[in-house]
Amino acid sequence: MIVRKDQGIAYQAGCWPLNPRRPSVVFIHGSGLAKGLWQYQTDALAAHVNTLALDLPGHGASDAPAFECVEDYAARVMHLIDVLRVPQPIPCGLSLGGAIALQMLLDYPEALAGGILIGTGARLRVHHTIFEAIANDYHDFADGMAFCGASPQTDPDRLRPVKAMAAACPPAVCQQDFRACDRFDVMDRLAEIKRPVLIISGSDDPLTPPKYSDYLEEHIADAHRISVSEAGHMVPLEQPAVVNTGIAAFVRDTFRPGPR
Repeated sequence: MIVRKDQGIAYQAGCWPLNPRRPSVVFIHGSGLAKGLWQYQTDALAAHVNTLALDLPGHGASDAPAFECVEDYAARVMHLIDVLRVPQPIPCGLSLGGAIALQMLLDYPEALAGGILIGTGARLRVHHTIFEAIANDYHDFADGMAFCGASPQTDPDRLRPVKAMAAACPPAVCQQDFRACDRFDVMDRLAEIKRPVLIISGSDDPLTPPKYSDYLEEHIADAHRISVSEAGHMVPLEQPAVVNTGIAAFVRDTFRPGPR
């Protein structure tokens, strides 16, 4: 794994430099988290595609400030992709990261090869108790964030990285992330997406339940769907082998190598 920083954004890559003939999966984490969410994907998928997992602004090792709207995050990620000249970029996001990937597909369709949406939706309303919990006792909120969305079948040890990432995120940044989610709504725009999209959902996800992915599948023209059993909201950590197999197959079957 290679760790780098450009334009104030920290990221890890499975190989460097990126192979110009391969598609590139750009991993985008969820609210209050960091690039470590993709620890089971960055290296494991590097034999099939270029992989790049980033820290959003204000998160992990990336520079501040964080943002309060998905459009700003999408623009920042797209800027990094342009600067690095990432070949055939495919944004892959979880939750807030999935919203960012959706926004990128809408705002920059010609610049992207496709998208991967994991545990997300076209609208992400956030219950007021989330904001209250962050404001009142962030330590307790961060301590339980991963476990409240996980499948009962998931080994708790797999979720400990989420606890560490959430604890390291400034509470104000986490609040901003959830505000960005709460404001996000592209339900009426999904028909605009013409790029191939892979949708991955956990069967036991209580935060973005399978019906969210059902809606995406029904309204995106070129959508492919994988439902992962015994997985909740943190499906890349809970069932990494299934996620990796699905992503590798999607890229192999959908995208061709670029010119030499």
